[in-house]
Amino acid sequence: MFRKILVSIILLITVTSAYAQTADDTYNKYLDFNLARLQGEQDKAMDLSRQIMQDTAKLAAKVKINFFNSLAKLYEDDNQSVNAIPLYERVVAAEPDYYVAHRALGYLYLKNFPDADKALNNPSTNAEYIKAAKMALPQLEKAQACDADDNTLVLIKTLYKNIGDDTGLNGLDKRLKALKVKCEDILSD
Repeated sequence: MFRKILVSIILLITVTSAYAQTADDTYNKYLDFNLARLQGEQDKAMDLSRQIMQDTAKLAAKVKINFFNSLAKLYEDDNQSVNAIPLYERVVAAEPDYYVAHRALGYLYLKNFPDADKALNNPSTNAEYIKAAKMALPQLEKAQACDADDNTLVLIKTLYKNIGDDTGLNGLDKRLKALKVKCEDILSD
């Protein structure tokens, strides 16, 4: 009986130690990923990101969100918005006050409409444009509330006019004041 208990304890310690080592390995890859990204080694960063994505469960929650944000930015800079959007969406779901990701999402949602910022004479009937605008507006509003920018404000107002949403446009100032209460501009590990 004593042997069974001793073997069980040794096995438990071994499994725990092995898990800790793989978690450390994943975190070390995350650190290498950040270094590669900061040094402009995009190919190396992308390779490391693929390795890390297989083991993100082994990263601490804050580290994981920071990794998703960094990888999203890497994809965005490489014109891979289709890969960046889901990562930014995970970031804003976990950190709703981090307005930097909101701004990125807002502009990425509109990427397929290069003239999205051009005022129309009549509200658009293009269902895809309307859908993209409605997805972009809450993101852009959070970004505008936290870091006011004239260009973003003009875009928000133009989008509301272009989709014929006078109610949304009229309530903009009130929403911006409410959204300004909580703003984060840096993610921490």
